[in-house]
Amino acid sequence: MDADFSLVYNKYTTISVAISVVRIFHREGENNTMQNKISQMQIGNQTFQVADSTYIMGILNVTPDSFSDGGKYNNTDAALKQVERMAAEGAAIIDVGGESTRPGHEKISEEEEIQRTAEIIGLIKERFDIPVSIDTYKGKVAKAALQAGADMVNDIWGLKYDETLAQVIADFGVSCCLMHNRDNTEYHNFMEDVKADLKETVTIARNAGIAEDKIILDPGVGFGKTYEHNLEVIGKLGELRELGFPLLLGTSRKSVIGITLDLPVTERLEGTLVTTVMGMLAGCAFVRVHDVLANKRAIQMAEAIMRYNPREN
Repeated sequence: MDADFSLVYNKYTTISVAISVVRIFHREGENNTMQNKISQMQIGNQTFQVADSTYIMGILNVTPDSFSDGGKYNNTDAALKQVERMAAEGAAIIDVGGESTRPGHEKISEEEEIQRTAEIIGLIKERFDIPVSIDTYKGKVAKAALQAGADMVNDIWGLKYDETLAQVIADFGVSCCLMHNRDNTEYHNFMEDVKADLKETVTIARNAGIAEDKIILDPGVGFGKTYEHNLEVIGKLGELRELGFPLLLGTSRKSVIGITLDLPVTERLEGTLVTTVMGMLAGCAFVRVHDVLANKRAIQMAEAIMRYNPREN
């Protein structure tokens, strides 16, 4: 295959992959365009217009075993270079994770997770003017990260794993992303059950004293859901806006894309881009991704089109 033909082939393969994913998600349901009751959020020293913009959260896994990039950034120099790259490419927040949460992952101690994350968070805050999130579901780890300078907590268990975490977040007065999750995939009415679970999470947050304008919700793609559930929740993101909080979508390189397209984790960019644009069209305020530049460009293109073709709310 000569170079010119290979280039054309790869371009058409990319288009075909994107169309395949769009068709699957479109069949899962139409997006609701209900407005968030929160129009802006303060995260660190930055103000985010969450009612009408979609921001990039760049993933920094300082782990040896994350499903996609484990071992690439678990030394200081590599981690800081990756932060510099993601910030230059358009990331608005850096999400630092010290424990892999892939299926079948091995849990580590709080002390080891703190050792992996606290120092690098401090260095990021010293060198870059960008909000930093700590990706943890443990109160002790979150507290150490916040003391090191983190501006936000990203909890994959929606405050339901560690009962101390909600109070840590409230005491520091920081923003939080609270994800839907279950330890099983049994639902009576899937979307209604997801909304009910997220309402429970919001109640926990409120009771701890977390302000409503500090809360982001995440539908939890890839957590406590079957393949079909993941497709459905991505296709019905608009329904979750009924809850009135900004949404974060995290689908980057996940198995729902790999299964749909029969692709390894290293070849899931096109599928991720489709979900990012669908999230933006559904009103998601944030997308959490590995490949910042490509996702940023996809959002910019979609936003440009929507400026000339606004939807009625």
